[in-house]
Amino acid sequence: MVKIRLKRIGAKKKPFYRVVVADSRSPRDGKFIEEIGTYAPMNEENKFSIDQEKVKDWMAKGAQPTDTVKRLLKNYSQLS
Repeated sequence: MVKIRLKRIGAKKKPFYRVVVADSRSPRDGKFIEEIGTYAPMNEENKFSIDQEKVKDWMAKGAQPTDTVKRLLKNYSQLS
């Protein structure tokens, strides 16, 4: 199963995430299929950016977002 999830790349105490499409069996920070956005919770300005066309495309192909990504997408769509 393919998931849309977060991949942590930030330093200790400074989280930064990439929103990636990955196989559900791969590790959190392991191999992924495609990077579709970023999330910086410590940065107040433009902290979540994502390519909505790629998200729609992957979801049409059957990719399932994790609960966290689903919440971020819901909050982001309200801002637009």
